[in-house]
Amino acid sequence: MTGQLKPRTRAVHAGTRRSQYGEVSEAIFLTQGFVYETAEAAEARFVEAGPDEFIYARYGNPTVAMFEERMAALEGAEDAFATASGMAAVSGALMSLLKAGDHVVSARALFGSCLYVLEEVLTRFGVEVTFVDGTDLEAWAAAIRDDTAAVFFESISNPTLQVVDIDAVSKLARDKGAKVLVDNVFATPVWSKALAQGADVVIYSTTKHIDGQGRALGGVILGTQEFIRKTVEPYMKHTGGSMSPFTAWVMLKGLETLDLRVRAQTSNATAIAAALAGHEKIARVIYPGSDHHPQHALVARQMGQGGTVLSIDLNGGKDAAFRFLNGIEVGVISNNLGDAKTIMTHPATTTHQRLPQDQKDALGISDGLVRISVGIEDETDLVADILRALERV
Repeated sequence: MTGQLKPRTRAVHAGTRRSQYGEVSEAIFLTQGFVYETAEAAEARFVEAGPDEFIYARYGNPTVAMFEERMAALEGAEDAFATASGMAAVSGALMSLLKAGDHVVSARALFGSCLYVLEEVLTRFGVEVTFVDGTDLEAWAAAIRDDTAAVFFESISNPTLQVVDIDAVSKLARDKGAKVLVDNVFATPVWSKALAQGADVVIYSTTKHIDGQGRALGGVILGTQEFIRKTVEPYMKHTGGSMSPFTAWVMLKGLETLDLRVRAQTSNATAIAAALAGHEKIARVIYPGSDHHPQHALVARQMGQGGTVLSIDLNGGKDAAFRFLNGIEVGVISNNLGDAKTIMTHPATTTHQRLPQDQKDALGISDGLVRISVGIEDETDLVADILRALERV
């Protein structure tokens, strides 16, 4: 019946395992190991564990399995593997798939840690990486070769919110036999159906919208059962990047309100972008849901809504950005996103600080750029707070 249910319902109920006590809230199985009735039973389980049998928490756990099954049902994937963090998911998906001599094409506009994995880690082990402008389909077509093993991109880039055409890039990759890996964290499971649009693998930092309340690190890799269990699982269980049972329980609780939060955040983000349009102290407002966003037509087709994050580029550079940030009272200054609280970030000095200046310039990460991850606070309070802070600039 799960497949017939709407996403919001699947996010609450899919994958539920109840113990003999019939608990309403999912149980946390805080155990690293499991007991076998006989030596023969232990031997049999190590040969082949059944669908509801577990060996060791690094390999699997009932609470973690609930989260994996619920995420797979929500995303429309065959299977999922939950990881210790979003970057464990990104690095695990790439490292488990690739080997020395493989070629990867990636969008250039990426989170700093993703760039590190591609530029420093993969190349160290003999993987060739080509970077392209993610919005340029001709660049993708020219870069993807017959020997390209994978393409990787953020469906909405961090922090300049460029949007990549999942369907078009997937078709280009499929023609060459390359797998498509999409970091979908900004788009969220609410607004994006990346697998249906052609992606082979979807990756989330569950630290962001899925937890949504700033409590725990986590990640998840979604794809076919063969890819998850034959490629990802062996790598992750031997390298130790699996999610803890307690974190899985936190994420299960987050999923129950994910749809409600993301819709409220998106509504607030839309209102803020509209209120700031044309403001004399802002050089540009970047919001995928705005008519003036360069990929607005693609956003309407691919997502339907603009998401929960916008960026503003203030006239006056770093000094103006810092005056603005220090004037905020309702929102908070931090480097996370997707939270129920509105979070302000200055990428040039925090999340993307280590990028060389020429790369910052190429990506549009100016000293005046501020990323605003919009929360679920009252819309009028948020708009008033931002406008007051702009008065200090």
